[in-house]
Amino acid sequence: MPVTSVDKDLEELTMTIVADFPVTVRRLWDAYVDPRQLERFWGPPEWPATFTRHDIYPGGRSEYYMTGPDGARSGGYWEYLSVIEGGSFEILDGFTDEDGRPNPEMPTMRAVFSFEETDSGARLTTTTYFTSLDQLEQLLEMGMEEGTRSAMAQIDDVLADLRSFAADRATAAQLLSDTQVRISRVLRGTPQQIWDAHHDPALLRLWSFGPDGWSMTVCEPAAAPGERHRYEFSPAQGVEGETFALTGELLESDPPHREVFTETMEGVDGPPTHNEQTLTPVEGGTLVSLVVTYANKEMRDMILGTGMTDGMEAGYRRLESEVLSRA
Repeated sequence: MPVTSVDKDLEELTMTIVADFPVTVRRLWDAYVDPRQLERFWGPPEWPATFTRHDIYPGGRSEYYMTGPDGARSGGYWEYLSVIEGGSFEILDGFTDEDGRPNPEMPTMRAVFSFEETDSGARLTTTTYFTSLDQLEQLLEMGMEEGTRSAMAQIDDVLADLRSFAADRATAAQLLSDTQVRISRVLRGTPQQIWDAHHDPALLRLWSFGPDGWSMTVCEPAAAPGERHRYEFSPAQGVEGETFALTGELLESDPPHREVFTETMEGVDGPPTHNEQTLTPVEGGTLVSLVVTYANKEMRDMILGTGMTDGMEAGYRRLESEVLSRA
C-alpha cells in the first residue's frame, strides 16, 4: 500500500497525502504524465478513469471522467498553474457536468503534487487546498480520502509494468468511446524536434508519406489557427493506388506541446475528424498522444479498419531513422 500518511488540517484547510514507492522519481512522474498509465489508477477500481485530454504544461488542461458499475459518469478537469518536469505540478481541480463543462455547483480546489527522491525510491506528496471548512467537509463526506486510498492502491502494478509503455513499443490505438480513439507512441526525440518534424515541409516529406513506394507530392502545413493544411500523396510508378489529399483547418496551436485540427480526405463527403495532438516528455523520448474524434462509431471503425495505425507506425519509424537520429 503506497499511502503512508494522510493529514487533515482543519485550521489551514488542507489535506496532505504522502505516498512512497520503490521506483525512481522519473518512473513515478511518467505514470502521472502518461494518460495511458494514469487511467489505470486515478479512479478507484469500481470507478475507472478515462482521460480525453491530458496536457501537462503551464496553461495546459486535463479532462477526464470516471465510470461507475451502473454506467454512471462523474467528470473532472485540471488546469495547470505550474509544471516543473520531474519535480512538481500545481493544478486547479474541479468537477464537470454531464456535458463536460465546469460545474459551478461543485467545489474547485487547488492541489500541488510534489515528487522527491528518497533512500528507498520516490515520494509523492499531494497537498489539496480548500477554500472553506464546509468545502473540505463536503468532499470528505463524498469519500475523497477513501477514494484516493483505493485508487492509489493500484499504482504499484502500473509502476511495475515497464514493457507496456517503453520507447520501443509500436504505435497503438486505444478506444476511448464510440467516437474517440487515442493513438500513442513514444518517439526518441525531444518535443521540439518532433514538433518541427510535423511542421517543416522539408522534414515532413522525409517521413510522412504512408506506405513504402508512396511520396508526399504536395506539402502545405498550416502555420497559425484559422489556416488550412493540405497534403497530397502519390504512388510511384508500378505501385498500386491513386493520388489522394488530406486537408483540414488548424484550430489551436501551442508549440511544442499541443495542437488541434480538423482533417478530411479531399473529395469525400462527410464531416471531418477532430484531432488533438499532445507532445509530452517521458523517459526515452516524447510521448505522442493523438486523440481523434469521429462523427460516429461506423466512421471510427471504418477508418481504423484501413490499417491507419500500421501506416502511422511506418511513418514514425521513418521519423526516428530519417529525422530524429540525424538531428
